[in-house]
Amino acid sequence: MIAVAPVASVAAEKPVSIVLVHGAFVDGSGWQAVFDTLTNDGYEVLVVQNPTISLGGDVAATERVIAAAKHPVVLVGHSYGGMVITEAGDNPKVQSLVYIAAFAPDAGESVASLAEAPTPPGESGAPLLPPSDGYLLVDPSKFPTAFAADVDASITRFMAVAQVPWGLEAVQTKIASVAWKAKPSHFMVTTKDMMIPPTFQRAFAKRASAATVEIESSHAVMLSHPREVAAFIATAAGAK
Repeated sequence: MIAVAPVASVAAEKPVSIVLVHGAFVDGSGWQAVFDTLTNDGYEVLVVQNPTISLGGDVAATERVIAAAKHPVVLVGHSYGGMVITEAGDNPKVQSLVYIAAFAPDAGESVASLAEAPTPPGESGAPLLPPSDGYLLVDPSKFPTAFAADVDASITRFMAVAQVPWGLEAVQTKIASVAWKAKPSHFMVTTKDMMIPPTFQRAFAKRASAATVEIESSHAVMLSHPREVAAFIATAAGAK
């Protein structure tokens, strides 16, 4: 008799789609572990590849992915991706927003204007190089510690040299639509963040009346704590 290996059970598809929006200096591949967990749990998960050249272009890229989703959407943004989901989340197909170590701007605010606030004592801001040809990069020598201190150094060294340049147009464009004013929001604060100070994140979350959790993590929380991030998104997806 030939032994047949048992077939792994597959979770039934849930009636919610999850759209993941990455931030600056990286691409959508950073979501892979979160994608795998949520997909195995039965969610349709879609990943946006933002050009990060202009806010308008990134919102348009996100809108196209929202349109492709089969179900009502939980829209998730990491870092600068929070700017994108705040604008794109106005789409009627989006039911809620999830901010992961992200900017959560109000109308008339840009990344540039938010970054003008003094860095709180004991916290750090992003170690950016001066603009070059209309783009920003993180100082590669400081990237591993600032962006992902709790991620394996072999990964962060590669991330540092493989950065996606961030367009000044994306940095300087002001938000017009503010989805968190009309839709339920959720916020994961990363308490060891050296790119967006935790104090700033807490202020964004409070202003948006977001359901908030804190995690002891670097900015790259989807890489260092993917299961916790996936669980937080799933909780948001199940919230009424």
